[in-house]
Amino acid sequence: MTAVAVGDAVPELVRRIELADMIAYAGATWDWQRMHYDPAFLEQRRLPAPVVDGQVFGALLAEQVQDWLGPSAGLATLRFRFKNLVFANETVRCTGTVTAVDGGLVTIEQQVEVVEDGRIAVAPAGCEVRL
Repeated sequence: MTAVAVGDAVPELVRRIELADMIAYAGATWDWQRMHYDPAFLEQRRLPAPVVDGQVFGALLAEQVQDWLGPSAGLATLRFRFKNLVFANETVRCTGTVTAVDGGLVTIEQQVEVVEDGRIAVAPAGCEVRL
């Protein structure tokens, strides 16, 4: 198990989100909101590209923590707030810092930024993990 202390940086998770990934996610979750794939719908709303489903960011934040702490660590809570849209074919970076350790409960503050231009996609965000 990884030793964890306040101030530790969670290893970054960087992921390019392709349109094919978004369509697979929509199929897996039965979320066929047209803003995630339909060019005519997007054009009517003056959106430059399909919008990444917001719940993808919850999955990425959870993945970031699980990759670091391993499969025996259990996510007790996860919270996140959207700041900006992310579009198909953009790359995001999840970052995080340990802010508290109380016995086997670790608190982590996280955020998601778009690599191409640095805009914050998700913040505040964070989780509590039971070790």
